Amino acid sequence: MTIEAIIEEKLLTAFSPVHLDVINESHQHNVPPGSESHFKVIIVSEKFEGERLINRHRAINTLLATELAEHIHALALHTYTEKEWQNYYAENTPLSPKCLGGGKKQSI
Repeated sequence: MTIEAIIEEKLLTAFSPVHLDVINESHQHNVPPGSESHFKVIIVSEKFEGERLINRHRAINTLLATELAEHIHALALHTYTEKEWQNYYAENTPLSPKCLGGGKKQSI
């Protein structure tokens, strides 16, 4: 099973989302072809209702702890309630930031 499929399965089971995109963005970075190290997740779930953004992200990070420790270098999370998604984000999901690679910093 791919890392992408594992992420998707875990999120579907835990959050019963009305919308879920798990996007492998590894090809946009300096990694070998076929890598699964950079992901963007867009998830819309009623379970986020009343939850602060930090708590939504913590819940996902806890769920994906093994994958984050062993496989994933970058995980961009976009977590929404149904109302947030319908009112704005369905058409305006933010882009993932550029990866600067393990300890590299962008010069100012």
